[in-house]
Order: sequence, then structure tokens, then C-alpha cells
Amino acid sequence: MTRIIASLAEISAGYDALFCDLWGCLHNGQQPYEAAVAALREYRQAGGKVCLMTNAPRPNQYVIAQLDRMGVPRDAWDIVVSSGDAAQEAMFRGEVGRKLWHIGLPKDDGFFTDIPAGFEDAPAVTRVDLADAEGIVASGPFDEENETPEHYADRFRDALERGLPMLCANPDIIVDMGDKRIYCAGALAQYYEELGGKVLYFGKPHAPIYDRARRLLALGDQARFLAVGDGINTDVEGAEDQGIDSIFVTGGLAAEEFGDDVENPRGDMLEDWLKRKGRAPSFAIGRLR
Repeated sequence: MTRIIASLAEISAGYDALFCDLWGCLHNGQQPYEAAVAALREYRQAGGKVCLMTNAPRPNQYVIAQLDRMGVPRDAWDIVVSSGDAAQEAMFRGEVGRKLWHIGLPKDDGFFTDIPAGFEDAPAVTRVDLADAEGIVASGPFDEENETPEHYADRFRDALERGLPMLCANPDIIVDMGDKRIYCAGALAQYYEELGGKVLYFGKPHAPIYDRARRLLALGDQARFLAVGDGINTDVEGAEDQGIDSIFVTGGLAAEEFGDDVENPRGDMLEDWLKRKGRAPSFAIGRLR
């Protein structure tokens, strides 16, 4: 049964490193949660390592720049690993072709223009119109504030007729930007699969992002990891697949499911909801603190 805890410090001594989610856990897309920052700082001061693990579809340097602008202090984390890092390497390997139709915003341009180490001499990847594409890269909707996956129905059917594979640079389905809920690339990819398309995923809950994080942390085979996040089908599912413990942050995407007090989820409501989802996180907390 999932144990509800009041703070990270209650259980953190049993783990060498955290895989900590960003959106809904460390910040709300606009500003950091001060209590979460304090908890990560305290954990690091006690000797733990913090990997900020995000399904952002951009290489990690862009994520770090965003965190800096938001005011997240650098002494709250050790490394940042993004879905964009893992997916970008697959793209430059040519796994969905080299002429690609990109669904996304200009903020994700670095996914294409910043060539990762080891791929400097790889054949060029170019962005083209759908009619000329060998594959699709989805980093998010063209208009994330107004579009739904169904807006892409006609274009996706055209892509399906030509057998185009899709690389999903962000498996998240939705995120909350302040008070507004928006669709992510994962929603587009899910819809494309429902129509019959082939999709490649590299962020949470899929293994490549965890493999990359472990490699960069270099803590050895005996290291004990703990995943922290508000995504039941990304953070918690990924932890279960990796065989590691997890803290489910109930005050994020599913906050309305657990009572009126976002900081203190009701145990009976949490237990029923987790049963319906078929997930069993090791711990739960209202907000990371």
C-alpha cells in the first residue's frame, strides 16, 4: 500500500539519487515551488544526488536556461536529463528518416540545430513540409494554447497513407501552465497511434531517459534511486518499469482527485484512484517538500 509522507526528509536517507520531475513538482511552468527547492537543497546537502528528469522536448541546456530564468537555484540539482536529449540522438541516428516534418514551436528549434556530441559527422537532418517528409518529429502542437490532437486528423491520415513513422520528443499528454492545461506531444503521438501510426518514444516512462541519467550520474550498480513526480503514467509507471521506488506528488496533474487540501491528500481517495489506475507508488505526498 502506498504510504503518504509529509516530507522528502522522512525517507530520503535510504536513497543515493533522485530522478525528480519538473513541471508540477518543482515548478508550475511559471515559477518554482519554494518548498520543493528547499527539499532538494536539503537532500543534496546530506550527500544525495539530484537528477532533474523532464519530458521537455529540448536538449538540456535549454531546460537549464529556462530554470535559470524562472529562478530555480543551481544548488538544488546536479544534472538535468531531458526527453529531448534521448530523442535527439535517435533522430540524428536516422531512426525516422532524415527529411522530417516537425510539429512544434520555434522554442524547440534547438532540437534540430544543436547537434549532440558524436553526431557532428552524421548525415544532415532537414525539416521539410509534410508532403516531402520521410518521418515526423512531434515536440508539441503548433498552437499549444488552442489546438487538440483532433486538429491534426487530416494531416495524420495523409502521413499514415505514406507509412511515416513519428518520433515523439515529449511523451507527456498534458501539463498545467499556471492555471491553463495544455496538450503536449504525447497527446499527438497517442492519437497518431490510435489511427494506426508507428511512434518511437524516448522520455518517461521509457527506458532510454533512465539509462542516460544513470550513465551521467555514474554512481555504480548498487546505487539506490527514487523517482519523484506527478505523472502516474510517466513518473510512476517509469519507476515501476525500472524497478525503483517512487513518490507520487498528488498535488500536480491529478490534484482534484484527492480532496480539498492539495497539501494533504485523503488516503481513501488516493487508494481508490490508484487501484483504478493500476499503479502502486511507494510513497505519496501532496507537494514536494
